[in-house]
Amino acid sequence: MKIRTAVASATAVALAAGVGVGVGFALDRGDEGHGPSSAPVPVRLANASLEVADDCDALLESYVDRGLDLVSPYGWGGGAIVMFDARASTTVAGQSTANARVPTTTRATSNESGTNVQEVGVDEPDVVKVAGDLLFRIQDNVLTTHDVAGDEPRQLSSLQLPDLHDGELLLSGDRLVVLGDLGRRHQPTGARILVVDVSRPGTPQVVEETDYSASISAARLHGDVVRVVLDNGLPDLDFRLPHGKFSEDSAERFNRRLVRETTLADWLPTVGDEPAVDCGDVAVPTMETTLGTTTVVTFEPAVVEPVTTAVATTSTASYFSPDRFYLAAGPASFGWWGTPTIDCFETCPGGDGSTELFAFALDGTDTTYVASGTVEGQVRDRWSMDHADGALRVALGATNETGNFSSVVTLRETGTTLTEIGRVDKLGVNEEIKSVRWFDTLAIVVTFRQTDPLYAIDLTDPDEPELMGELKIPGFSEYLHPLGERRLIGVGQDADSRGMTRGAQAALFDVTDLTDPRQLDVVAYPKHSMAGAGIDPRQFTWLPDRRTALTVVSQGWRGRTGWVSVLSLQAGEISNRMVEVEYGDEVAEVRLVPLADGRVVLVTGDAVSFFDLS
Repeated sequence: MKIRTAVASATAVALAAGVGVGVGFALDRGDEGHGPSSAPVPVRLANASLEVADDCDALLESYVDRGLDLVSPYGWGGGAIVMFDARASTTVAGQSTANARVPTTTRATSNESGTNVQEVGVDEPDVVKVAGDLLFRIQDNVLTTHDVAGDEPRQLSSLQLPDLHDGELLLSGDRLVVLGDLGRRHQPTGARILVVDVSRPGTPQVVEETDYSASISAARLHGDVVRVVLDNGLPDLDFRLPHGKFSEDSAERFNRRLVRETTLADWLPTVGDEPAVDCGDVAVPTMETTLGTTTVVTFEPAVVEPVTTAVATTSTASYFSPDRFYLAAGPASFGWWGTPTIDCFETCPGGDGSTELFAFALDGTDTTYVASGTVEGQVRDRWSMDHADGALRVALGATNETGNFSSVVTLRETGTTLTEIGRVDKLGVNEEIKSVRWFDTLAIVVTFRQTDPLYAIDLTDPDEPELMGELKIPGFSEYLHPLGERRLIGVGQDADSRGMTRGAQAALFDVTDLTDPRQLDVVAYPKHSMAGAGIDPRQFTWLPDRRTALTVVSQGWRGRTGWVSVLSLQAGEISNRMVEVEYGDEVAEVRLVPLADGRVVLVTGDAVSFFDLS
């Protein structure tokens, strides 16, 4: 096994000494070389939203200064009222059909690797991948290879991957990239990235192994290029709390001293004792954002020469299109109320202020900063962002700087600034966004408090987005999937008139007339049940040739049984067949993987088999 680190071994000493030693590039260097072997060169910033420190000492000073603003007698953030971090998650005018604009949608299927993805052509990690007649599956720390050409799947090999947990796979040619947590289960000490040669399926071999002192927040495959997003939050320091004669003032002085004594190794990802990113490749936001470090590691599995770029902030969401990468970073937030106040316990919106958006262009292994901008509101997750026809479209939830509603905003790169060009406001007053799905020139936004308003927004002209219609129904859709040009299916929760959830449901919608979106049919699952796709869209599979959707449903909190719901669509109606497939916590591992020959592989905790579609 060959172990590859990001930089030469001599750089550990240089990191502590404040010398630039990393690899790759962060921002636009003009015509300068930017491969791993290139000497560090000055970075030309695109605009004033990001800056690069003069040297490693200055970079460390910027981290420490921002950290001192956050530290308290109780550690990072707030005081006694801090409970937990709230950042996590979290009548249209009449118009005739004849005169209505008709936005176009995209017919969505699973990626060729078998994974249900957000963007066509951008593969996402999963516990199962297929390539022709081969299926690769990782469970716990065991990688298995299966031949799925015959009447029954046949296991070809099994490979143990020590010290790896919660692994997932990306497949590029005859190389598997395995991404997972390093260390003990539920107590990870970092991230592990392995490259496995599967050119001989019966004897796979680990050819590269790299461990990072960071967590993996996202990973994508663009062609033959893998991008892994690493997150380093606030350092885990040995803070002291006020107790007995140790006063709040004494605790704060002690804790501030700990922050002043941090090194760059506390803030940046490392490989062993070596930096994974050069100080000159870390861009520092000039506005207030959540403190931490987001690093993008880019490599081709066949070569594995990593290129790194970083921003000194922790992102609240990240999104990849085929040619763009966006980071959404909110301001620092601690406690249920976001700021240390209880003035608006009942009415405070869900987050603090504005969100900074950073745009990066993707070209080969290059990830180049190109523009940034600010929007008032909160980006819920990656599904709230989309890039099409040169415009960034964002669904924004309410914060203390917005009204008590959600919005859809469009932005375009004008020079090096993400400039707002259009918006639709007052979506879901006093409600929160539950799901968003973007089409070519259409957005569907679902909000919820007591009923489920489904909003259809025309994006034919990004400069003038228009709310066309809305549909109010009980419950809400947590995941939306396009079925063709005019219909989509929503998987989520049924609810009563008071907004109390009753169990999972799947609903079929018709958006032919955007001024009058309709629910054609609905399937209600047992009481207290949960739909897996609402949490993990990889548990949804659409088979367009059969007009059939497969989705995983479980008994939820009150049971352990998991089913595959076979939803057959015909003439605007849904018929449902439930197939019991799994029990316990392994329900989350169930996958329905379509093959090129029309068959579907069922992957459960204990078995790999073919699923009976008849």
